[in-house]
Amino acid sequence: QVQLVESGGGLVQTGGSLRLSCAASGRTSSRYAMGWFRQAPGKEREFVAAISWSGGSTYYADSVKGRFTISRDNAKNTVYLQMNSLTPGDTAVYYCTAGSASSVVVYGTPHCWGQGTQVTVSS
Repeated sequence: QVQLVESGGGLVQTGGSLRLSCAASGRTSSRYAMGWFRQAPGKEREFVAAISWSGGSTYYADSVKGRFTISRDNAKNTVYLQMNSLTPGDTAVYYCTAGSASSVVVYGTPHCWGQGTQVTVSS
């Protein structure tokens, strides 16, 4: 059992940047992948980015490639999402997730979910 707590969301103007953080506590596999999903009003939940336990492999949705960067600090059980060149299309609730690599990257069904943090990008 693990608890995931996101922070760093907020309101930013088009072209701006935000960095999301996710702190994990409780028991979880030290080799779990972590990732970010998002859901905007009227849209289905979508995969954003993921990172392997070692940090050596990263994965991004086509819509955020070149703009977002995911990283992690295993010593702190923390994952980050640096978001640059934000547009209104990035407005959504962002969820931190954790799970086996296959659950996050292949199946899109991570074992653990955070409560989410709102990101709003104004025009």
